[in-house]
Amino acid sequence: QPVFMVAIIGASLGYGVMNLLMAATPLAMQICGLPFSDTALVLEWHVIGMFAPGFFTGSLIQRFGTLKIMGVGVVLNLVCIAIALTGVDLHQFLIALFLLGVGWNFLFTGSTSLAMTAYRPEERDKAQAAINFFVFGTMAFTSFGSGALITSQGWTFLNIGSLFPVLITGAALIWLSAQKKSTKA
Repeated sequence: QPVFMVAIIGASLGYGVMNLLMAATPLAMQICGLPFSDTALVLEWHVIGMFAPGFFTGSLIQRFGTLKIMGVGVVLNLVCIAIALTGVDLHQFLIALFLLGVGWNFLFTGSTSLAMTAYRPEERDKAQAAINFFVFGTMAFTSFGSGALITSQGWTFLNIGSLFPVLITGAALIWLSAQKKSTKA
């Protein structure tokens, strides 16, 4: 089921990139000589970015469509990475991680919304198990990998490496959108 596969890609890679960069941020900021109070501020705003949009993401999905909101999530992740690559001052971490949180919200909420359209009611439990397997497997991988990568390769490498899953997600959304348009034609 192509729709279900795109939902899994969006949920797992969106969560994976968010987790990879979020988990590495405290170490990156410490390595860059920023105080713990700055790290706390960055993570506070990241969490606000993750959850505050939850009050209106569903309305945005209803108004503009699931794929468009997921696409905005991809764009926000790309902007996050671009800002993170410009430097390692407090404002760069703060803006990048806030955008990462909002991007995650749009991708994950959109992906779960998309997944609900991709299976029959009797497939619900298996579908949810598959999504959870991929999401939490990706989270475990990125949780363990983030510390090793940030200390051995650095913040720049981590962000450049994050481009790959973000671009895969974007390509999957473009492909599904094209499939839906060709089906309508």
